[in-house]
Amino acid sequence: MNTFLFTWLSALLPVLLVLPPAPAAEPVVVTVVVTKLPSATATLKLYFYNEKANFLVRNHYTLLKHIKPGGSTKVVYPIQLPPGEWAIAATQDMNENDLVDRNMIGIPTEPFALSQVGHPRFKVPTFEDCKFTVRGTTTVTIAMK
Repeated sequence: MNTFLFTWLSALLPVLLVLPPAPAAEPVVVTVVVTKLPSATATLKLYFYNEKANFLVRNHYTLLKHIKPGGSTKVVYPIQLPPGEWAIAATQDMNENDLVDRNMIGIPTEPFALSQVGHPRFKVPTFEDCKFTVRGTTTVTIAMK
């Protein structure tokens, strides 16, 4: 009988130990406000990152949004993001070629700015420099230069 009970429990134990997955965190509204756009017509691109290793790596963003300013030099864009740490890079595609144009040493020649640091001057900012935390309704303001 002990062998039967042991066999039955050992077969049932993996089923009992399987826990239901943790519920996914509900997305919250993040309002991105981009000011001082150099052009009221050129497409604004917002690159959203939530992984440190992917920050500012070409085509490794988490989300990309294209926004037409509609004649304004300020854009208010609400988006739903899961809670966590995020960073945003904003560029404005002045010649509408769907690229971030750069000079010979890799510095963008089109307007750009980053969350938390705005327009960097002396070094390439890190994810840590640019991150903000999404816990609840959040507003992030980015001023273009």
